[in-house]
Amino acid sequence: MNQPAAPIQSKIESTIDPARIDRWLAEDVHTGDVTTDAVLDAGAPVAARWVAKAEGVIAGLAEAEAVFRRLDPDLDWRPVVAEGDAVTAGTELVAFEGAGRAVLTGERTALNIAQRMSGIATATRGYVDRVAGHRARILDTRKTVPGLRDLDKKAVAIGGGVNHRAGLYDLAMIKDNHIAAAGGITAAVAAVRAYAPAIGIEVETTTLDELDEALAAGVDLIMLDNMTPDTMAAAVERTAGRARLEASGNVGRDNIASIAATGVDFISIGALTHSVIAFDISQRVDRIQS
Repeated sequence: MNQPAAPIQSKIESTIDPARIDRWLAEDVHTGDVTTDAVLDAGAPVAARWVAKAEGVIAGLAEAEAVFRRLDPDLDWRPVVAEGDAVTAGTELVAFEGAGRAVLTGERTALNIAQRMSGIATATRGYVDRVAGHRARILDTRKTVPGLRDLDKKAVAIGGGVNHRAGLYDLAMIKDNHIAAAGGITAAVAAVRAYAPAIGIEVETTTLDELDEALAAGVDLIMLDNMTPDTMAAAVERTAGRARLEASGNVGRDNIASIAATGVDFISIGALTHSVIAFDISQRVDRIQS
């Protein structure tokens, strides 16, 4: 029987390289910011600050700064809070000064990134708080916006969650369609081991009989998909530490504590990244008299 593998999550590297930021800005600016360029002379300085308009957890300040610096490398950026800090409405998040055109042109792109990431971090922290005192950790999923997965998952980690696999390449997750195509759990696990002997394996199960088959195959992680809390508790007892268990499906704020109480190791929540409620942040600007 295999021992449970080392951490199931991958190290998610987020990148905010200039080429990526240029693509973000090009979508919004294209041939130019007509309004800002008309209102402000080139080089006219402004002072700005970001203020939280809700209660939540902050993430994405580094990405926001990178957006503004792409437009004004000499920007004076002064964070008041840190990534992962919990804030209330009215909290000043950052103060900065720079070329007015850069500050206004980059505003929406920078806010969109930080508001999305803060929304994810806030939702994650809410679930993390609800399972406090239990062994369960909150997992993210691959249900992310294409092109933003690294930032979505970074925000989950900032909120206190755990990053699951980065993609299809770093953990074999054998789901119902793979099982059907292979002719069963045992056959699917054998095929993965023959193809990629060193990779960790997770198997999706919906019944205790399927759990037993996955345990017999010696996999590292077993997903308990849409099981009731009573069935999950039975699965935990039956597994007896031979594999890690991930609860998945129909997880919400009202039932997550009862799921955590079953003793599972992880609870995955797709809604963290596929149903993001953006955190409300306001940018306020003052003209600096030269």
